[in-house]
Amino acid sequence: MGAVVSALVTASVAFAPGATAADVQSEQWYLEPMQAEQMWKVSTGKGIKVAVIDSGVNPHTDSLKGQVLADEVPESVAYGATDDYSGHGTTMAELIAGTGANGGIQGLAPGAKIVPYRIQMKEQKDGEERQNTAMQLEALRAVADTDAQIVSMSFGSSTPYPEIEAAIKYAASKGKLLIAAVGNDGEEFIDYPAAYPYVLGVSSIDESSRVSDFSSYGQYVDLVAPGENIPAYCQPDFTTYCHDLQGTSQATAITAAAAALIWSAHPDWTANQVTRALIDTAGRKWAKDKPTQKSGYGTIRPRTVLADPDYDAGDPYSDPLGKWNKKDGEKLVTEIAPSSAAPSPSATGTSQGAGSTSADKAAGAGSKTETVSAELSDDSNTLWIALGAAAAVIVIGGIAFGVVRARRAR
Repeated sequence: MGAVVSALVTASVAFAPGATAADVQSEQWYLEPMQAEQMWKVSTGKGIKVAVIDSGVNPHTDSLKGQVLADEVPESVAYGATDDYSGHGTTMAELIAGTGANGGIQGLAPGAKIVPYRIQMKEQKDGEERQNTAMQLEALRAVADTDAQIVSMSFGSSTPYPEIEAAIKYAASKGKLLIAAVGNDGEEFIDYPAAYPYVLGVSSIDESSRVSDFSSYGQYVDLVAPGENIPAYCQPDFTTYCHDLQGTSQATAITAAAAALIWSAHPDWTANQVTRALIDTAGRKWAKDKPTQKSGYGTIRPRTVLADPDYDAGDPYSDPLGKWNKKDGEKLVTEIAPSSAAPSPSATGTSQGAGSTSADKAAGAGSKTETVSAELSDDSNTLWIALGAAAAVIVIGGIAFGVVRARRAR
């Protein structure tokens, strides 16, 4: 059984949704430096479905009304999908696709839609409700056969299970872009599913673009995104948001939203191409071919892709991570059968909210004193000038899924 990866950390002050938009959105400090308003002139994530595998998603919050596609959850895992037992899944959904209505959280991809999945996690109390809730393996197998393009997983476990890894591979073979939190223990160990092959592992940065002390690190960190001092629901009654929450959960949700913006603007791209775009355009101060253990390829910057109508995402069937795989002869596949093994025990915990758990254990790239990217807010606006007309002709269509992406080893 895995350990819960974090504890909820809040300030002593909470505020009610609907007070004023400024209450919550003024604390979403990353929206301005990411140039969200300008990105939305090109893409809002329309046409993209993001499966949020978490504690469930409440579709009735002001920010999520009309944003949640509960009817698209497969019946086998539909129990409790819209009954969030902790508030965590609803927060992640709002960070991805919230409309910001009535003072709610403003999602980075407000045009995207959320498909909610509820799984057993340590935060859920024992009893009939827990027993009827799907497990991670079941949710992964189910989402693989749907038309959701992105799978956001803000949870983690220290224990790997072969049958879950097989489900991950199956989902990847179906063209899903899988994104997960690396964990909040501040240690050199990446949680699963982020450490599984085919999953983009996301770490957290603060307002100064520095890697968060609590972020776990290792060779399976791929990208970093804002994860500190972000509002979130502090109770499952959804009457209040709390200040200054932090965790790789939030960073994962924001990365999923960034991927939705890119994919919406380029609906004919594959998961490989969206992944390559995120990696190629990430903000960093080191060579792209030398990802670090704490920062990976750098800070997400979806606007760089959206601002360049001539951006070349490369071969749709070439794995942007596979070249780092040291296993000779490993081949990409188009389909992997799911494991027939029995579901594993529930061994997951949310990655929201972690304190600064420990000092960095190892010197080197990605330490707290290293600035991931000084370019979080200093990109020139000139690239946007030519996009006014281009935004109007972007066609939202079906997604041409690519083959599975291999995991690189560093």
